Amino acid sequence: MKIVIPVENKEINSDTCNSFGRAPYFLIYDTENRKKIYLDNNAAETSGGAGVKAAQTIADNNIDIVITAKCGENAYEVLKGSDIKIYKKILDKADENLIAFREGKLEELKETHSGYHLHGGR
Repeated sequence: MKIVIPVENKEINSDTCNSFGRAPYFLIYDTENRKKIYLDNNAAETSGGAGVKAAQTIADNNIDIVITAKCGENAYEVLKGSDIKIYKKILDKADENLIAFREGKLEELKETHSGYHLHGGR
């Protein structure tokens, strides 16, 4: 299974980013081989549609799970349409949220927001 977490730095113990679409990087963690890959989020600096572009990048990388603080409604629809489950983070660090997920402590993210629309939000 591949899990993605939006992060501030390319480190397993990085702070998670509070914005999915505007996160500078995505940590991709493969639970089968414990491999970590850091993906630059090319959508982060776009003038609009960052969430949708980021979500499509995630879908294109065959991701199973996203762990995030929040998600814009358009990005949410892209992820859900790609059968990607979305969980709400409960801790500040990426590695801590991976452990919490493995222990069954994370709940599925059900609510969305309208997006930041050029307002940043990180």
